[in-house]
Amino acid sequence: MRKLLTMTLAASCALAAIAVLARTQTKEMTQKKEMTDAEYIAKALAAAPKSIADGAAVVRTADDGSMKTLRKGSNGFTCMMFGADRMCNDANSMEFFAAVMKKTTPTDKLGISYMLMGDNGASNTDPYSMTKTASNHWVVTGPHIMVTGAAAKTLGYTQAKDPDPTKPYMMWAGTPYEHAMIPVGPPK
Repeated sequence: MRKLLTMTLAASCALAAIAVLARTQTKEMTQKKEMTDAEYIAKALAAAPKSIADGAAVVRTADDGSMKTLRKGSNGFTCMMFGADRMCNDANSMEFFAAVMKKTTPTDKLGISYMLMGDNGASNTDPYSMTKTASNHWVVTGPHIMVTGAAAKTLGYTQAKDPDPTKPYMMWAGTPYEHAMIPVGPPK
C-alpha cells in the first residue's frame, strides 16, 4: 500500500511539473480556437498504439498550470499534448520529463514514451530551447518512441548534435536528460 501511495504521489508530482510547459505550448497552438475535450482526447491518444491508447489516461493543462484529467486510465500510461506535439508516457517517463521541467535529477528507471505522430522539432542539445536558432541543433523526428532512464544511455546510438532523424539517436547527449529517440516510421 505504501509503495502504491508513493508511486501515485510521484506520478502526481510529475504531472504537475509537466503541466506548466504543456499548457503554455498547447495554448500557443490553440489560441485561434480552443479544442473541445473530445477533440483533445482524440488527438492526444493518437500518440500511442491502439493497444496502449485504449487504456491510457488523458490529461490537459489549465491556464494556471494545473492538470485536469479528461479520462482516467487503467494501464499506467498518460497521454497529453505539448502544443501540436502529442505524447503518451508511462509513469517512469512522466517522472523523467517532470525532472526536465523542474531542472532536477531525473529518475534512472527505464521509461517509454510514444510519439507516433512525430514532433515539430526540438533542440538536440538544449532541453530548454523552445524555438529553432542557428546554433541549437534543431531536429524534427517523425513517428518515434523515446526510451528514458539510465539504460537508454547504454544502447550505443549516435550522440551526434545533428543526427539523421530517420535512425535511432540520443537526444540531449551529455546532459542528465539524455534519452534515446527511436524512429518507427517515415516523417509525416
